[in-house]
Amino acid sequence: MAGTESSSTGRYLVLLEDDATVVGARELTRLAGIRTVNTADVVGASAAELFGAADGVVLNELGIALVTAGSDQASALSEAVRSSGPIAAFEAERTVYAIDDAAPAAEAPPAPVDGALTWGLQAVGVNGSTPTGAGVRVAVLDTGLDLQHPDFAGRDIVTGSFVPGEDVHDGHGHGTHVIGTACGPRTPAQGPGYGIASEASIYAGKVLANGGTGSDGGILSGISWAISNGCSVVSMSLGAATEPGQPFSQAFERVAQRAMARGTLIIAAAGNESSRGSGTIAPVGHPANCPSIMAVGAVDARNAIAEFSCGTVDQIGQVDLVGPGVDVHSSWPGAGSKSLSGTSMATPHVAGVATLYAQQHHERAWGLWARLAQKARRLPLPSTDVGAGLVQVP
Repeated sequence: MAGTESSSTGRYLVLLEDDATVVGARELTRLAGIRTVNTADVVGASAAELFGAADGVVLNELGIALVTAGSDQASALSEAVRSSGPIAAFEAERTVYAIDDAAPAAEAPPAPVDGALTWGLQAVGVNGSTPTGAGVRVAVLDTGLDLQHPDFAGRDIVTGSFVPGEDVHDGHGHGTHVIGTACGPRTPAQGPGYGIASEASIYAGKVLANGGTGSDGGILSGISWAISNGCSVVSMSLGAATEPGQPFSQAFERVAQRAMARGTLIIAAAGNESSRGSGTIAPVGHPANCPSIMAVGAVDARNAIAEFSCGTVDQIGQVDLVGPGVDVHSSWPGAGSKSLSGTSMATPHVAGVATLYAQQHHERAWGLWARLAQKARRLPLPSTDVGAGLVQVP
């Protein structure tokens, strides 16, 4: 996400009140003449596929409508938010990005990867832990996965693409890398072990195109898919930059609350927009700045806050935990591996650890969040930078 800015796709998100998808769809038609299709009525079709047949799509699992609207229609829906009724919020759909590889501080030494496990796995305590995530479903929403990568042979993998015209194959690399950290092997054929939840069921959701961009609607479709499949954890190394004081998305916050009610914890990257060497700390990006989404910052092998890692600069978006995020070694398309830096790399460390807690303690949702925060390693750094501290395995 470094160097990107939030921009609108030209479509809108309409948040519907709890259990109001049917009456909400009727209200969209009555107020603005918008015809919608409900995903509950069409088996096996994504929101992107349904859009061609209507003015909007209601994601039934989430209580969100994604619509196209002219200026008069948008005005009518904005006005409806201020009235009593099924429409709770109305906001522009954003363009979102894979949070790109960020260059670490020049003075930071390369992180070691020549042992049995990467420095990141050692830092979170994997070398002394027995849980593997077996029996737990974890969704990683990103640019997809290289299904031919030999390090994932024989794994339980379920895929879904929410990008029009593209299958789940990762033509970018970002998705394969983050899935590797969250759920890859601890004993690959070559190199150090790099995967935390090495026996978890992988739900690889492609919500970003091979060029690394996507939209709120694609992310929400992926979240809906993950919830409907009973995933305990959703990992998202994606988003859009925010400005200080910019409010968080009401739609994503309510979705995160609804996901928690269904037993699904959403974990997202805080963003890479900071330049701490020059004194600039950027705020947590969208959608990680939502209170009910766990926001993850990055530290290096010396447990110093990463140069690029976004921080808590106001009370709108707060960093909740940090993970290893500098020179992180993981899988890469084409049977390879690669080291990258970013809060993108820190996030799957937290998601992988969350999966281990879900296995060992059968925790879900807020209970899982609480256990992650309570067991984190406290660091001698401001909580505005590292939240509760460095994530630790059971």
